[in-house]
Amino acid sequence: MPKICLLLKEKRPAWVELFEKEGLEVCCDYRLPEAIDNILSQPPDLLIIEYELSPELVYDLLIALKTTLYLPFLPVLLVLSATEFQLDWERYPVDDFFSPDILPPELLARVHLAFARARRLADNNPLTGLPGNTSILKYIQDKLDKGEEIAIGYVDLDNFKPFNDRYGFARGDEILRALARILTNVVRTYAGDQGFVGHIGGDDFVFVCPLPKAEKIAQEIIDHFDQVVPNFLDEEDLLKGCFISEDRQGRTCRFPLPSVSIAIVPNRQGRYKHYGEISAVAAQIKKYVKQIPGSTYLLDRRKAKN
Repeated sequence: MPKICLLLKEKRPAWVELFEKEGLEVCCDYRLPEAIDNILSQPPDLLIIEYELSPELVYDLLIALKTTLYLPFLPVLLVLSATEFQLDWERYPVDDFFSPDILPPELLARVHLAFARARRLADNNPLTGLPGNTSILKYIQDKLDKGEEIAIGYVDLDNFKPFNDRYGFARGDEILRALARILTNVVRTYAGDQGFVGHIGGDDFVFVCPLPKAEKIAQEIIDHFDQVVPNFLDEEDLLKGCFISEDRQGRTCRFPLPSVSIAIVPNRQGRYKHYGEISAVAAQIKKYVKQIPGSTYLLDRRKAKN
């Protein structure tokens, strides 16, 4: 059941009953601090905000939501009076607006259109909620086009297939979600709105950050992951320091405990012009870093050929 969150100035509008009759879950908040906590902890599928609630705070909230790593595609509708229609729409990252006296059929049409638009635009991974390949490519290519000095870190979970075979897909999903949370929290802490985290698919992730912060972020990701990974392993495997599973040829083998390998590709002085170049270099770096036992990262320090 899709969930709508309403941020209101005071009274409960008639829209609530309208949405509930439509089979939508509705929550109403009247104080921004509590509302922000609720939105971040349990994101809705659609957010409707009364602009009159607090114009300055509403703007700050919109910017914060749209730059949050896992909420960039949350559809937002503003409720505006006729005197407020002249907002600077380049500054306000909203998807639509309507007036308080809108007719019910039009309001429902706008809400369903917002849901449909969000489904078309968002390619978030269903397991982790992180942006998927379309968003990853677009974000990195935009940075390259601007010539920004960034680092792109490709994060791979080592021995994930045999781990899945040994412990089952449910625990495999749990360890992927844990890694996604670690990536999001670390990148947010050290890069803020200059950071980005995406889920390429399976056990492959990517993060983007300012170049000077890349190695610190990579090491923090490793430290956090190594701290939590024992929670996903049975005691007997922890004591042995390995687990028994089958390889891709169906042979029973000993595998090291799960670890992360991070290949970091720096874009210095506009070295790369296309996302494909980054991917090719990352593949080379990953080949080497995955040969190193345990969790580790490798930054490409090679100089560009003249």
